[in-house]
Amino acid sequence: MKPTSSDLPSDRAAVGQLLVRLLRQFRAEMFEPAATSGYGDLREPHLQIFGNIYGGARLTELAARAQLSLAATSELVNDLQRLGYLERRPDPQDGRAKLIVPTARGRAALADAGDRVAEIEQHWGELIGRERFDQLTRALQDLLDALEKG
Repeated sequence: MKPTSSDLPSDRAAVGQLLVRLLRQFRAEMFEPAATSGYGDLREPHLQIFGNIYGGARLTELAARAQLSLAATSELVNDLQRLGYLERRPDPQDGRAKLIVPTARGRAALADAGDRVAEIEQHWGELIGRERFDQLTRALQDLLDALEKG
């Protein structure tokens, strides 16, 4: 029998609401120290780029990773380039293409963001217990892996 909305647990929000609200909370906590840490020029949408840039990427690859349109990705990359966080370099594999890579300032921001993520994970783990938090994040990773495999 096909499940219906009446089958959803009444003692918690639906999974979509949980994920959206946790993402909002996460982003708010990521930006809490931004201005005092020297990153007052960054905006929340920039997280879509920083969270997917890794060591460098072509614009089309970055857009796909960030799940943004090419136009939106280009606009955010241009903004981050203007602010000194990213630069475009020739792709060594294809001289006609450009790789978008973090500058020294961008690498520092990414390192600081990684530290902030660790602080948030520690805090959230303290709120619900380290073991429960670890189980939660492992289950989410397993679910994502299974969904991406199809």
